[in-house]
Amino acid sequence: MAVPLKVVNDMPAEELAGKIVLDTNNYMVWRDGHIPVIDSGEKTVHELRQEHLPRSKVVKAFTHIQAPRITTAGLPAGTPGRLALSASSDYPEAVELVTRLYDQFGFDTVDNSPLSQSWRSGPGQPAWVAHEHQTHAELIANLARARRILLR
Repeated sequence: MAVPLKVVNDMPAEELAGKIVLDTNNYMVWRDGHIPVIDSGEKTVHELRQEHLPRSKVVKAFTHIQAPRITTAGLPAGTPGRLALSASSDYPEAVELVTRLYDQFGFDTVDNSPLSQSWRSGPGQPAWVAHEHQTHAELIANLARARRILLR
């Protein structure tokens, strides 16, 4: 789903119950407004989405790649320089699904679980900035270099 986050849940929770939900959203204050629980670091945007969809399995996916590159930047598995994307979830089976999907599109996966760590690939972080050219090893390093930005 590519639906901007709102403090008040208006997601179809019942229709998504029991399903793996790929959340492609990033928290953008200019679009979403300030959400204190995210600004303070108490929760990530994806943890809040998981709360909004308590009977779904939310996984952060496709959040640090531009949409047109999803179908143009992929390479076969094992190709040197193949790009990597992260996935974060509290559910291993959700990350496994995204891993298979990424591979079909031609990308490696770095598991950045749980959802409480999903901020590491968010806007402004090294993984976000380097999205056009990072391999599996580089993405792991960029996730480790991330520093939490609090907007109090």
